[in-house]
Amino acid sequence: MQRLFRFPSAQRRDPAVEAWLWTHGGETGALARRWFERLRVCGDDVREVMHDGQPTACIGDAAFAYVDAFRAHVNVGFFHGNELPDPAGLLQGSGRFMRHATLAPGRAFDGTALSTLIQAAYADMHARLSVSR
Repeated sequence: MQRLFRFPSAQRRDPAVEAWLWTHGGETGALARRWFERLRVCGDDVREVMHDGQPTACIGDAAFAYVDAFRAHVNVGFFHGNELPDPAGLLQGSGRFMRHATLAPGRAFDGTALSTLIQAAYADMHARLSVSR
C-alpha cells in the first residue's frame, strides 16, 4: 500500500483555493474552475487545501486530486493516478505515482472519461482509507 498524502489543514471550503481559482482568468481559468468544482462535488467528505501552489481535493485530509492552470492549458492531476483505470488514455506522466490529464481551450477532450477518472480517484482513495484504518 502506498503512503497517503495527508493535509490536516484541509477544510470544506478553503478561501485560498477560492482566491486561486478566480485569479486565473480566461478560458484556462474557466477550465480550472469547472474541473475543480467537479472534484468538490464528489462527496460530502471532500475537503480542499492549497498544496505546492495548486488547489488540492482531499477526502478528509487525504489528497486524491488537484488542478493547475498554465497560460495555455490546465492539468487535472491524481495522486495515485498510476493505478487508475484509463481506457480513454487521458493520463500522462511517468512519475512513480502521480498522473495528470491535460486540457486546453479549443482542443477537444473526453469530458465523460475525465469525470470517470475523477470518480475512480475518489473511490480509490476511499478504498485506501478503509485499508489504512
